[in-house]
Amino acid sequence: MKVRIEIDTKTFVRFWLVVIAFAFAILAIYSALSALVIIGAAFFLALALNRPVSWLAGYMPGKSRIGGTAIAFLLVVAVLAAVIFLVIPPIMQQTAKFIESVPALIDTAALQWKGVDDLITQYQLQEQVLSVQETIKNNATDWAANVGNNLLSGVGSLLSTIAATFLVLVLSFLMLIEGPMWMSRVWSLYGNKKRMEEHRNLVHRMYQMVTGYVTGQLTVSFIGASLAGLAVFVISLFFDIPSNLALPTVAITFTLSLIPMFGATISGVLIALLLAFNDLTAGIVFGLYFIVYQQIENNFISPVIQARKVELSALAVLASVTIGLYVFGLAGGIISIPVAACIRVLAEDYIERSRKKRDHEHKSKHFKKIVGKLHEQKATE
Repeated sequence: MKVRIEIDTKTFVRFWLVVIAFAFAILAIYSALSALVIIGAAFFLALALNRPVSWLAGYMPGKSRIGGTAIAFLLVVAVLAAVIFLVIPPIMQQTAKFIESVPALIDTAALQWKGVDDLITQYQLQEQVLSVQETIKNNATDWAANVGNNLLSGVGSLLSTIAATFLVLVLSFLMLIEGPMWMSRVWSLYGNKKRMEEHRNLVHRMYQMVTGYVTGQLTVSFIGASLAGLAVFVISLFFDIPSNLALPTVAITFTLSLIPMFGATISGVLIALLLAFNDLTAGIVFGLYFIVYQQIENNFISPVIQARKVELSALAVLASVTIGLYVFGLAGGIISIPVAACIRVLAEDYIERSRKKRDHEHKSKHFKKIVGKLHEQKATE
């Protein structure tokens, strides 16, 4: 039996117009991905600074929000300048030092690995091994000699990063100043006051969720980074490592620990390797410190500070962080959990409204049945 489905031309055209519009929307979002990441980073920076700005504005002449925002951003710029001038030079110095020591490390390893030498002699691989050693030495030496050229080749990406950072700061500044005004305009557009209050409460719940998480995560990251820097400084007093590695430790730990779940682990491994390049024992000591501190942070510091934490399951957290990292990079990993929390709030609100609507419809039907029965009784009487 054949079934024939007839579709009029208007429906057919509308269907394909919707498909094409959806495809163009996806293409537009993908094309504007970098801009969306910048706007999203600016938005979450504005959320993180909103409470300090409001507090500072209360002490400014005329309670000027512009003055409070300016002071907050001066502090942010001062921190960025400290990172640039105090953190990056030691990292470059240690990188160059490690590259210069690569040939010596290869020679030392070649002298110490007697078992490998016997295996090489047995299978007559001396020429190939010597060739590989010379290639690694030459490449490392050439790279170290051409550090200046390598830095110049990365000027373009560096300038784009600086421009993106500047744009994030400017957007955040404007969001903090104009945010209350725009929110007032949005609420004034509502004709239904009850619906406006419902939506305002919903936005307030999302705001509390995001700011609570962001503030808590910043506090936890700051404590972890400060203690990690102090640990490196103390280790430098007993081992042959430069004390100025404490500042890169603070910057790396603070930035990476903002990524939920595994960001702090990545920072700990990187710092331990950085110290091990100078002194293997120092790297092992820092690794032991980091393992102990992570247990303290996960069981005491983080739960206390994140008392108003986002109620998400481990699967939801891992899924949101993975999507954020792979789609939006580092910024996506940082904002993934607050975004997931906002989606949860919206989903809970939708489910609650749907439940109330069903209950209302059920009560209306039940009431109509009772009224109908009463009418029937009266008619029979």
